[in-house]
Amino acid sequence: MIVSTDPATGAELARYQPQSAQEVDGILDAAASAQAAWRRRPVTERTPLLREMARVLREGRDTYAALITAEMGKPITEARAEIDKCAWTCDYYADHAPAQLADRPVTSNAAESAVVYDPLGVVLAVMPWNYPFWQFFRFAAPALAAGNGALLKHANNVPQCALAVEEVVRKAGAPEGLCRTLLVEVGQVAGLIADPRIAAVTLTGSTEVGAIVAAQAAAVLKKQVLELGGSDPFVVLADADIAQAAATAVKARYVNAGQSCVNAKRFIVEEAVADEFVQAFTAAAAALKVGDPTDPDTAIGPMARANLRDTLHDQVRRSVAAGAVLALGGEVPDGPGCYYPPTVLDHVRPGTAAFDEETFGPVAAVTRAADADEAVALANRTEYGLGAALWTSDLDRARRLARVLDAGAVFVNGMVASDPRLPFGGIKKSGYGRELGAEGIREFVNVKTVWIGPAVPAT
Repeated sequence: MIVSTDPATGAELARYQPQSAQEVDGILDAAASAQAAWRRRPVTERTPLLREMARVLREGRDTYAALITAEMGKPITEARAEIDKCAWTCDYYADHAPAQLADRPVTSNAAESAVVYDPLGVVLAVMPWNYPFWQFFRFAAPALAAGNGALLKHANNVPQCALAVEEVVRKAGAPEGLCRTLLVEVGQVAGLIADPRIAAVTLTGSTEVGAIVAAQAAAVLKKQVLELGGSDPFVVLADADIAQAAATAVKARYVNAGQSCVNAKRFIVEEAVADEFVQAFTAAAAALKVGDPTDPDTAIGPMARANLRDTLHDQVRRSVAAGAVLALGGEVPDGPGCYYPPTVLDHVRPGTAAFDEETFGPVAAVTRAADADEAVALANRTEYGLGAALWTSDLDRARRLARVLDAGAVFVNGMVASDPRLPFGGIKKSGYGRELGAEGIREFVNVKTVWIGPAVPAT
């Protein structure tokens, strides 16, 4: 049974019987048929669908945002911003997909040569709960523009969001069957991946689940894009604007209650300014309002599930036992809901849970570095490589250090964030492949060479 539960109260919202094998087979057949026709349309006839998706998202903004808040606890202000970002991304690809997918002529002596971009087919999207609309639309907008079909297997704690995503695309006028939600159990995913009607797989989730899905897809030689875990460093050098760095660091750590792969998690600060940074950061974190996620003034709502909170609290306890100093929070509050307070751990070192592991919740780990070289070395001392932030007033040094930080994205004097105009993805155990930007739209295409020699007259 697939159950939707309000993490702020523990109340059950809805439950669904998983789709039967026969129902899933019908969805796969319909998707394959719809995509076969969709791919034959020119890209300029596909992009109006994206424009309509953006319109439907904006018109239903409050309804969809409230659904996000109810199912996974995101503060309503952040949930509305999530819907806005989905609409922006749909508009971006409606504007730019024709150019990004245009044939690329290649000069050749007597022959006519070009690189063309053909869709792969129906793509299975295995998506998480933390950004239940954004994770899907950042994949679907470029994939649909490229001529693919899309089937969504969402996290089972956000089934109402999963069905609402399908509703958005249907209301926008997508061909019947081209984009559907699959309400299935986790154990059914392997069979979906192996099904010949599925051409490729995209997954956003934990590194452990990514490895499983990658192996399943590799066994049947299917393309994958994996956006996995992260332990993003937020490096603050001694010449940075400390007040601005600390204020941005609070947002970078605690947005979405810290439940994002690309949240800043490890704050690596030069010793000369560490006390000043920790004081400012802790004061700002303590001022965040924790509570009812439907209240527009709430900054931190509940975590999505009780087991996630339990895991996070265990990481905090193990870190303190290993020598970290608890500067703020660190206690599970009484009362209903999966709440955890904004927490700051200072003097965290490698070998500590909060440094070595991904902390998926509102816990910040501060590590002190002797100088810039040690700060960068500490930033790279992780099995992950999704994003990194670097704060310094010396932009020449920033450009140099950005090239040696191990990450899919480096943001200087800002917080890491995804943007439809820029490719997004990681290295190492944060995954491979890219979403967004021109690179993202070309992940699920056949980059095909077409070579045409001179015409030979018939004899």
